[in-house]
Amino acid sequence: MPYPEKTARPMSGSVPPVGGGPTTTRASVAVAFVDGMLAGLRHAGQATEPLLERAHIPAEVLSDASARVPIDRYAELYNLINHELDDEGFGLFSVPLRAGTFEFLCRSIITAPTLAGAIERSIRFLRLVLPDFAVRLDSRQELAYLVITEARPLHIGRVFAFEWLLRLLHGLFSWLVGRGIVLDSVAFPYPRPEHADDYALIYTAHSIFDAEKLTATFAANLLELPIRRDETALQTFLDGAPGKLTTLYRRDREMVLRVRRALRDALPVPKALAEVACALHISPRTLHRRLEEEGSSFQAVKDALRRDVAINSLAKSGRPVAQIAADLGFADTAAFYRAFLRWTGMAPAHYRRRLQAAGGGVSGRGHDASGPP
Repeated sequence: MPYPEKTARPMSGSVPPVGGGPTTTRASVAVAFVDGMLAGLRHAGQATEPLLERAHIPAEVLSDASARVPIDRYAELYNLINHELDDEGFGLFSVPLRAGTFEFLCRSIITAPTLAGAIERSIRFLRLVLPDFAVRLDSRQELAYLVITEARPLHIGRVFAFEWLLRLLHGLFSWLVGRGIVLDSVAFPYPRPEHADDYALIYTAHSIFDAEKLTATFAANLLELPIRRDETALQTFLDGAPGKLTTLYRRDREMVLRVRRALRDALPVPKALAEVACALHISPRTLHRRLEEEGSSFQAVKDALRRDVAINSLAKSGRPVAQIAADLGFADTAAFYRAFLRWTGMAPAHYRRRLQAAGGGVSGRGHDASGPP
């Protein structure tokens, strides 16, 4: 789901279609996600137009497969449907997820010491409230696997049901540890949908389809990350949830993108928050607040940019690690090694060898320095 600078809304109030994939002037979602979210309402025989109108989404966009909907309106519709059905699962499952389910999921895992503990608690919680899915966590050597399978056949909105649960868990876990959890790849148990280009903005650039089960792969050392949120942070987080979760940890957030561009243009010279704020003609405090609203921070954007440029360089060039470190503005190679180990769970040279063993390249769309954060 897209990005760059904000533009004025059309005076007609319509949501214009955007062709050519998920690159637009405002963070948005493919209309297929809206259609999937409405599947339960339709199955229950309820009218969808009143809720679409309240979310300021023209009903006619549903007939245009290329149309896109602004992310804030999508998040509003998300919460409206949950409230209308008293079901945070959108009426897609054999039992409803009554209002408050997401809050109690959060409360059941926020006291876990590490990400691994939070994931295991989530799995136990979902076993109690969502019998349609079976979720498990596996790890082998350097990789961890979040596996989601159908415990019962999903007859309503099957594709969206998988998309929703992975998005919810990935977004929640990222929030808990205070950083976006990088997914190396995700295998989905259905054919490639028409809106699959959006997956690069929500999950990962490396999506596989027609798999037997959903498998999200990430570095196993991330399981050791400490939980960084407390009760005070949770209260703020729950304001607007669970719909708000759809706006966080995406690759097309406006202020994140602007900061990333400013930092990228300055490389190899590192820029401080105050310098970037000045370049963007806002105060440092406003910049900090705007990034926080988008689920990020200045340091997180800086780390993500350096990580993506580093991975792109390791994958697509033969430059020595020391040169890559210098290109990114690190004071010395040792500092770069420590940072890269923190980002990916392995040393740069090891990561390069792993890429070569896997067939060489990393998709530029996923890690290219010119791409969204």
